[in-house]
Amino acid sequence: MNLRSLGALAISMALAACATPSPQQNVMPMPTATPTALTTPTILPTPTPTASPIPVVVIEPTLIPAPVSTVKPLNVQEARALLNQLLPAKMPERAGWSADILDAFTALKLPYTAAYFCAAAATIEQESSWQGDPTVPGLPKIVWSAIGERAAKYHIPLIAVQTALLKKSPTGKSYKERIDTLRTEREMNALFEDLADEAENLNLPLNMKNPIRTGGPMQVSVEFAQGHVKAWPYPYAMKGSVRNEVFTRRGGTYFGLAILLQYPAPYTDMVYRFADYNAGRYASRNTAFQQLVSKLTGQALEQDGDLLRYSNGTPTGTSSTQAALYRLAKQLGMSNEAILRDLKLEKLSGFGQTELYKKTYALAEKNGQAYPRAALPQIDLKSPKITRKLTTEWFAKRVLWRYETCMARR
Repeated sequence: MNLRSLGALAISMALAACATPSPQQNVMPMPTATPTALTTPTILPTPTPTASPIPVVVIEPTLIPAPVSTVKPLNVQEARALLNQLLPAKMPERAGWSADILDAFTALKLPYTAAYFCAAAATIEQESSWQGDPTVPGLPKIVWSAIGERAAKYHIPLIAVQTALLKKSPTGKSYKERIDTLRTEREMNALFEDLADEAENLNLPLNMKNPIRTGGPMQVSVEFAQGHVKAWPYPYAMKGSVRNEVFTRRGGTYFGLAILLQYPAPYTDMVYRFADYNAGRYASRNTAFQQLVSKLTGQALEQDGDLLRYSNGTPTGTSSTQAALYRLAKQLGMSNEAILRDLKLEKLSGFGQTELYKKTYALAEKNGQAYPRAALPQIDLKSPKITRKLTTEWFAKRVLWRYETCMARR
């Protein structure tokens, strides 16, 4: 095998091995899309719950998710003062963060409230510890380990792969040198962008794409951001691509707050928004629904908030929740076709107003007992950077603790 071919194989393996799994949430076909972002203690790229696809972006008609209030809305000056009161006293680039958060709230038409400001601050702090370009401890080792594992399957010594990657990249440094000095996810994204651009010269498959799927201070899905700009005007001058904007403090904050707050969540407890941020919009509502179906049928079901199974954004096969509901069809007075029709709305607010949702709760509550409309999804987070057991519930409660700390500063 010559050096050129070996280099192509090595880079191909690196791309495949380092690809961050898609954030959990299921995808729905464009033009609508729902979000997802994930989280590791302070690191990146977003740990991902299961192997489900990434969601698409949905800007629903109701854009004021805050409770109805008789309190006079704050103006921008009052909002800036409130945000300044709520942010940690000691944090890096405090003025810049404050400006980016307030600008994002204004552009997304989110209400200026202490609860929403603290939800934003808590999520940013959890995802990046207020780092605009989050560093990843041991990133070169992670990348080389992944490449080495793949190389071993082809019986190629790692030293041979490293030699092949001595080819000079567009920055003037070799690909090996860039991997050896990787510190942040933005650097890693730029590296893979160059590899993808040079795929043909490196004898790589022509359809090779950048495998980095999440990034920035709020671990935003690149796919979500690309869908969001089609549904809602991006307020800033774009330097390069939407992907590049995700890896900036300003752009990452903007898209992250869109995921977290720009949808009508049916919850009274903020912890469920945090769970949805990790597991996908409406995952907490859907998990409670799964628990209810499990109780009615006596069948154990996954409590992950995914009511259908998806392949490339399209419902496929029959999920366990779907099959359980089909067994309840007679009691619900619904056909299988009607049940599936309503299940296809599971990633939208409208699912809560469907015949299926209402009849299922009515069936369970006919004896007067009430059942919760939200529950924390039970999802294990997976990522090469996670060395201990972490779950969506852990994430949501961790962010809630930060949120409550913020609210106490009012």
